[in-house]
Amino acid sequence: MADSIRVLGIDASLRSTGLGVVEAKGTSLTQGSVVNVRSPQSRPRTECLKALHEAVAELIRDVQPVAIAIESAFYAKNAKTSALLGEARGAAISACAICGIPVYEYEPRRVKKAIVGNGAADKTQVRKMVMTLLNITEEPQEDVGDALALAICHLHNRSGHAELMPGAI
Repeated sequence: MADSIRVLGIDASLRSTGLGVVEAKGTSLTQGSVVNVRSPQSRPRTECLKALHEAVAELIRDVQPVAIAIESAFYAKNAKTSALLGEARGAAISACAICGIPVYEYEPRRVKKAIVGNGAADKTQVRKMVMTLLNITEEPQEDVGDALALAICHLHNRSGHAELMPGAI
């Protein structure tokens, strides 16, 4: 049997970040560890970022993924929202860098196309297909489902069995 490849998907945000591991053995995909890093509105931003950084680093140490897939930055209508998202992505990417794991970015449309075959698919369609691809019966929490979709997207886009796509950030 072929060696397995583990990829960690990260759907980063300040208050609710989804972390999801997908393991590939040949063409078979299975769900690994999943975590939803939640921070209450009352928690100061710096503490939220620290908690996010620590959760990502801990999961990396526990599951030892070969790559990280994260949603690329996008333009939000609200500048403050965009800045907070950038800070959360930075905390997560920093943890990955410190752990020495390459990080790959994927646009939301590309993830949807990789999972559903349609870049304009809605979140419900993506989550249902993630459940099908991973053969799970319980619907994942929204952010965790997005993280799993990111990991699957990376696995679908890798070249060869053990080689990862060039272009890590």
